[in-house]
Amino acid sequence: MDLSSVGLRVLCRIAESGSFTAAAAQLGYTQSAVSRQAAAIERSVGATLFERRTDGVRLTRAGMTLLRHARAILDSVDEAERDLTGEAPPTELVRLGLVPGAGLMMLPALLRRLAETAPGIRVHTRDGTTPGLARALRAGSLDVAVLTARPPYRPPDGESPRLHVTAVQDIELRLAVPATGAFAGRTSVHVDELLDASWIVTPSSSAEPLLGVWPGLPGRARIVHRAHDWSTKLQLVAGGFGVTTIPEGLSSVIPAGVITVDVQGAAPEVRRVLVARLPGAATPAVESVIEAIGSTV
Repeated sequence: MDLSSVGLRVLCRIAESGSFTAAAAQLGYTQSAVSRQAAAIERSVGATLFERRTDGVRLTRAGMTLLRHARAILDSVDEAERDLTGEAPPTELVRLGLVPGAGLMMLPALLRRLAETAPGIRVHTRDGTTPGLARALRAGSLDVAVLTARPPYRPPDGESPRLHVTAVQDIELRLAVPATGAFAGRTSVHVDELLDASWIVTPSSSAEPLLGVWPGLPGRARIVHRAHDWSTKLQLVAGGFGVTTIPEGLSSVIPAGVITVDVQGAAPEVRRVLVARLPGAATPAVESVIEAIGSTV
């Protein structure tokens, strides 16, 4: 079996991104180059590693087995490079993923707490959706992730191995609306009043959930704007260009021109905040980050 570090990095990136196209974009390769690397890895190991599906690419059982070894091999290669160049890190790195909104709600307080209680830990963060962060955990590019789940609070996905998941908080959804206009001065709206609303959402795909429309809204929602970041979404609301859902934990950071209201006539929408990592024993640094997350929510 003849495997290159380039091929192993391609394997990890495909596992993390869930598609050849996304892996190519992240690596700066062409899609055909990623496909050739994937085919070369499969020839080398003599097994099918990738399952092509309508919602992207997933690793087979053999692929997941190789992925676990690939992450260990690449970590050793990176460590060897640091040792050879004399750039061994003076602190322990923990790579933390957060779903949209979690950074605004907890990240500053989390980093301040770690600076006080565990100054030897260096945290690198990235955001993403729950499915994307779950893939990143299995690909080994994240050590721990803050995810969300909606009722009935099933595991983040059905892939193997099952992630080690701990629930840390339940948060109710609210509706962010312009401070002027149809809902001005209101503390609540009825779900039927939202049938003709203009919605501001986070872009979605077949593998990623639609965020921003009130769940279970009867009929087809009229989506007028799509934006990834909360700042853009809330500024659009402030400008009177639509409405969007918002976790109650973000109420303290909403800009002027935006108010939040309850939605009546529908069951409360509650999202569970989860902390996830790979199964098995966690390092002391990862445990310190998880403990700090629990103390800041």
